[in-house]
Amino acid sequence: MVQFLMKIKYSSASMRQKTCLHTVRCSLFFFVLCTFIVTGCIRNNTRSDNSVSVLVFITGIIAGSPPYELMAEGVHEFENSNSNITIKIYEAGMNQAEWEQQLAEMVSTGDYDVVIGSNPSLPEICVNVAARFPNVRFIITDAHYEGHSQIKTYYFNQYEQSLFLGYLAGLITTSNMQFANSQKRIGFIAAQEYPMLTNEMLPGFIEGARLVDPQIELDRRIVGSWGDPSKAAELTLAMMDSGVDVFTAIAGGSAQGLIRTAAERGAYIVWYNTNSYSLAPGIIAGCGIMEQKKLTIEILNDVLAGTVQYGTSEMLGVKEGYLSFIFDDPGYRNTLPQDVREKFENFYSDFSEGRIISGQQ
Repeated sequence: MVQFLMKIKYSSASMRQKTCLHTVRCSLFFFVLCTFIVTGCIRNNTRSDNSVSVLVFITGIIAGSPPYELMAEGVHEFENSNSNITIKIYEAGMNQAEWEQQLAEMVSTGDYDVVIGSNPSLPEICVNVAARFPNVRFIITDAHYEGHSQIKTYYFNQYEQSLFLGYLAGLITTSNMQFANSQKRIGFIAAQEYPMLTNEMLPGFIEGARLVDPQIELDRRIVGSWGDPSKAAELTLAMMDSGVDVFTAIAGGSAQGLIRTAAERGAYIVWYNTNSYSLAPGIIAGCGIMEQKKLTIEILNDVLAGTVQYGTSEMLGVKEGYLSFIFDDPGYRNTLPQDVREKFENFYSDFSEGRIISGQQ
C-alpha cells in the first residue's frame, strides 16, 4: 500500500511538473507572439504619414564626378535639416552592365519609396525596374524621358553650356597664350558615346568655338570607361601630338588622366559642371557650373510635399538659372589674359540675355 501511495505521489508530482512546463512553454510562446506583433506595429509606425524613404542610386562612384559630388552634397544638407526623410546613397560602380540588376535588388527590399539618380542612361534602366515594382517612383537628373507614370526627369541644357565653353576654347586656341599653338584644334575626351554627348555637347562645343573662328577643328576621342585615367592620359598625348592645345572632358574619374597630362605637357582645359580651377592652376582656364546641388534639394522638398509631376521632363538651362559660368575665381582671372576675358564675358552676357541665338534655339 505504501509503495502504491508513493507511486501515486510521484505520478502526481510528475504531472504537476509537466503541467508547469507546458504552462511555461505556452507563456513563452504568447510572449514571443506578442513581442513580434508589437515590434511589427512599432516598425510600421516609426515613419509618420508624410515621411519618405529615398535611395540615391549613383551610377558609378561619387569621387571625381562633379554631378554626383554635387548631388551628394545636396542630399546630406537636406537630410541634416529634415527628420521625416530617410536617405541611403548607393554607389553602383563603373560596370554599367550591372547597374540594372543592382537597382532591382535594392528596390526589391521594399525599403524605398523613391529612387533618385543622375545619368542619361538611367531612364531605360528605370523603365525595366519600374515594370517589376509599380509602387516605386524614379527621379533622374541630367536625362530626358517623359510619358511614364513612375518616372520624372530633369534635363540640363548641355548644348548651352557646351556653346559657351566652346567659345572660350576657341578664344584660347586662337590666342597668343603660352601653350596655344597655331593649329586651331580643340579636343573633347568622353568616357563613352551616348545621345546627349552626340546630339548636344559635341555640336554645341564646336559651334561655340567656330563662332570665334570657322576654321577651328574638333578632335574627339572615347576612353571606353568612366574610370580609366591611364587611357585618358594616352589619348591626351596623342591629341596634343596632333595639335590640340585646349581640351574639355566628360569622363568621370578618367578625366584625371587628362588633367595630369595637360599639366605636365602644357595645354589648357575648360571644365563642365563644377568649380575645378584648383585641380590644375594655370591649366584649367574656365569652369561652367551645373546647379545639381540646388536641384537635388528642390527635388527632395517636392518629394516630401508630394508635388512631383511624374511622367514629365523639365529643361533647365542658363535662363532658368541652372547653368552658368564661374567668373569670380582667381584661377579664371590669373590664367586668362585680360583681352580674352573681356571677349568671353561680352559673349556670355549677350548669350545669357538672348542676344545670341545658337543652332538649337
